[in-house]
Amino acid sequence: MSLFPQSLAEALPGQVRLDEPIGSHCTYRVGGRAVALVSVTSVHDLDVVRSVTPAHVPFLPLGAGSNLLVSDSGFDGVVLRLEQDFASVEVHRPTQSGERVRVVLGGAAVLPRIARQLVAAGITGFEWAVGVPGTVGGAIRMNAGGHGSDMAASVRSISVYDMRTGGPEQWSAEACGFGYRSSAVSADHLVLFAELELGVGDAERGKQELTDIVTWRRANQPGGQNAGSVFANPPDDSAGRLIDAAGLKGYRIGSAEVSEKHANFIQADPDGSADDVAALIRHVQKTIYDRFGIELHVENRLIGFPPTGEGAE
Repeated sequence: MSLFPQSLAEALPGQVRLDEPIGSHCTYRVGGRAVALVSVTSVHDLDVVRSVTPAHVPFLPLGAGSNLLVSDSGFDGVVLRLEQDFASVEVHRPTQSGERVRVVLGGAAVLPRIARQLVAAGITGFEWAVGVPGTVGGAIRMNAGGHGSDMAASVRSISVYDMRTGGPEQWSAEACGFGYRSSAVSADHLVLFAELELGVGDAERGKQELTDIVTWRRANQPGGQNAGSVFANPPDDSAGRLIDAAGLKGYRIGSAEVSEKHANFIQADPDGSADDVAALIRHVQKTIYDRFGIELHVENRLIGFPPTGEGAE
């Protein structure tokens, strides 16, 4: 293992950062370091990483880091971040009136930018994504959604690279296994591209919808150092409502606090501790279970922590 990180850096000169702080790449802005962070610009880069990395070393795909919490002890593996052509947005307009629009998105493309670009082009069906600060790859893995829609509603196929077996390979929408905030995409998969099917719409009406979504989110959700909704909503209920009902708004453990604005958000202090955030997540889970008999499952991906729910790895 001692020779591995340097050999990786030599194999991809200028694209590897060793002992890289990962917290600074995440919206919580807390957490430890990784053995290496690789800037991936081609499928060939992934082939090289696979050939150099020992089989026991784990991988961690990193997009916008808007749904990720890495422990203070760090990640003993390789972080992979797609760049350049993997952030592309291609629109293929229909040849006949009434047909759907085919849109091909790179896995590193950022959702709010895509939403605005598509609306400006008179394309509808992706407006909801303007309020989700993540990338296409991460959104597909967790089937991100909001405002009545999600990724599953428009994805028709994806191109995936498996860091254990190689690739790329094409998956149909059915193979993606989309569920509520879940999919068949695992930690060893990188979503390189996604093909969506969307509709033709009115640009001005779409712009107003974007404005309404952004206004609603600013009014109802906090800014600052957080990673969005921490817990998935249980059936026929709201995680935020349960946490509020338990009197946990404003509850603090060390440098982490349940948001006063929205109880399903946890805020991390500047220069805070990822372990404090994880401890607060566990406390909220235990309190809700003890109080209501409901088990809250974690939407955030927790890296380097003991299991706390479905988001833990």
